[in-house]
Amino acid sequence: MSTLETNLDQKPARRLALFVTVFFLAMPFLILRVMDDIHSKLTRNITDEEVPPSKRLAYLVDLIFSNAIAKPIALLLATMLLIAFGGNALYSVTDDTFEDALWRTWSYVADSGNHADSVGLGSRIVSVCISLGGLLIFALMLGLISDAISEKVDSLRKGKSDVIESNHTLILGWSDKLNSLLNQLAIANQSLGGGVIVILSERDKEEMEADIGKMEFDFLGTYVICRSGSPLIMADLKKVSVSKARAIIVLAEPGNADQSDARALRVVLSLTAVKEGLKGHVVVELSDIDNEPLVKLVGGDLVETVVAHDVIGRLMIQCARQPGLAQIWEDILGFDNAEFYLKRWPQLVGMTFEDVLVSFPDAIPCGVKVAANAGKIALNPDDDYIICEDDEILVIAEDDDSYFPSSLPKVKKAALPKIVIPRKYPEKMLFCGWRRDIDDMIVVLEASLAQGSELWMFSGVPEHEREKKLIDGGLDPKRLENVHLVHREGNPVIRRHLESLPLETFDSILILADEELEDSVIHADSRSLATLLLIRDIQSKRLPYRDLRAVQVRQAGSLQTSWIREMQQASNQSIIISEILDSRTKHLVSVSKITDCVLSNELVSMALAMVAEDKQINRVLEELFAEEGNEIYIRSGELYLYDQEVLSFFELMMRARKRQEILIGYQAACADRPSINPAKKHAARKWSTSDVFIVLAYNE
Repeated sequence: MSTLETNLDQKPARRLALFVTVFFLAMPFLILRVMDDIHSKLTRNITDEEVPPSKRLAYLVDLIFSNAIAKPIALLLATMLLIAFGGNALYSVTDDTFEDALWRTWSYVADSGNHADSVGLGSRIVSVCISLGGLLIFALMLGLISDAISEKVDSLRKGKSDVIESNHTLILGWSDKLNSLLNQLAIANQSLGGGVIVILSERDKEEMEADIGKMEFDFLGTYVICRSGSPLIMADLKKVSVSKARAIIVLAEPGNADQSDARALRVVLSLTAVKEGLKGHVVVELSDIDNEPLVKLVGGDLVETVVAHDVIGRLMIQCARQPGLAQIWEDILGFDNAEFYLKRWPQLVGMTFEDVLVSFPDAIPCGVKVAANAGKIALNPDDDYIICEDDEILVIAEDDDSYFPSSLPKVKKAALPKIVIPRKYPEKMLFCGWRRDIDDMIVVLEASLAQGSELWMFSGVPEHEREKKLIDGGLDPKRLENVHLVHREGNPVIRRHLESLPLETFDSILILADEELEDSVIHADSRSLATLLLIRDIQSKRLPYRDLRAVQVRQAGSLQTSWIREMQQASNQSIIISEILDSRTKHLVSVSKITDCVLSNELVSMALAMVAEDKQINRVLEELFAEEGNEIYIRSGELYLYDQEVLSFFELMMRARKRQEILIGYQAACADRPSINPAKKHAARKWSTSDVFIVLAYNE
């Protein structure tokens, strides 16, 4: 049979294929049109609005395509339908068999240029239509692939991918303390060769990484990973492997204290609800000590709290009464120098604490974790306390692997010099600014100052509001016995307001970071720095040596040098403690050497890092910062030795024990910095009564 006869015999089948193709392509549109017409006629007299079938179908398609997997499936179905209908149409207008027509259709879809060899008008029209459909499908496929890649890159850029880490430190939130906190954690991880810190914050990941990149310290092998998300959402917590973290730090939000603590409470609730459980402990930074019991009630033994604001307030009082204490606390809390460590030593079992004190050449024992008393840490215990089998020794040391007990050395014991301890005299203090916990600071002063002392309070808070604020904080000014409050209203950065105060008569002046500027670290520090310079300048002009100013100017060689020298001389007349929030501001203050400062944010970061490394240390810090209990004091050398006496540090430690004190360091009269846990404790050296000693003691 000839080819012509074969084509003639197949014409009815090809015509049927063409009819079927046109019918199935047109039928959906016709059906929708008819259904819309019928729907409009049936609902013409009905007042309630009805949705036509075409819109219902469009809505159904929108729902289907809202699923990510529906798009590639729809694209695959569209490709198969195009090949099926295109092959059927191509079969009806060409001499190809049905299988060949389907193959040619696929080649037109895959490569649109293949239809150029088509012969005949019908074949060319069908081939062009198939090629156009192929171009459309190819464009949709490229769009899907591009969207998938962009979505993945965007997910990585915004920190939406999961963190596959374990035994890492997790920080929830972002605040001004993060710079110092990361620095301390990096130093702590240095002995381990580095570590991993994961930060979960609601900030953009790129912004967090840019801010971390600007931090001016070496991470010492520690790697920081940032993720965007909320610690209140369980999915975001799982994204940062919360259950595998060795420690979780919850930072307080800047702003309102109650709102910040309420958010911290919700975060603790979210952490306790993690199904897998938590491997590590949780360290929560709170803003108000009144909210601490509720957070501990919810978190139980899992949670350790650090009440930052109240701790700094009490520390500023201690520093005002003991100049130089701020530097000592920086050395003890930071991981750069000596810090607290707890460890069990079986070879010390059966020894008295007095002998344990001189058993460590490279550490200073400060207390005992008493196993028989539910693991309570006893600071500065009695000399005759006997170390039991499961007790742990609390020491101040350079690192956890830098100290070991040695054989008991022979230490000479001698009596303390006989001196008369002067009685307390009334003091006159000035507060510049207003803190949220100022009522707690007044309570501390009431307990430590002699009767007849005066506390002048100078701030922009109206006087009629101050008593209400103090009473709301739990302090009734009328019940104060030792401290008399004197109120003055004014702006501490306006010179004429400061000049109305008797600045030359105060024993100590505290410049507080005002609560109105808590959200802005730069503005708060700028205000404190301006107040400090104004106070010193006013003092320098009022003090008795002001008549020598002209001579000093000629000898100094420049007006600026003379001005700084006058303020330095004025600093000998009264103690000024300035609260600094940003550690970078400290360099501006230290240049003139005219004041002491408390780096509140940095000290809180150090405490958070220390508790994150070992939760037991929080018991130690709580007692040291509390109103009652053992504290760190700076003592005069004349309490322990005679001038130019030759003694070893171990011998001085034994003398300090006669006063129920633990000697942890000293500062020589000619030194710029204190020496905590000094080396060569057994070596004798010449001491001066001008030297000062740092002790851990129960009573002032």
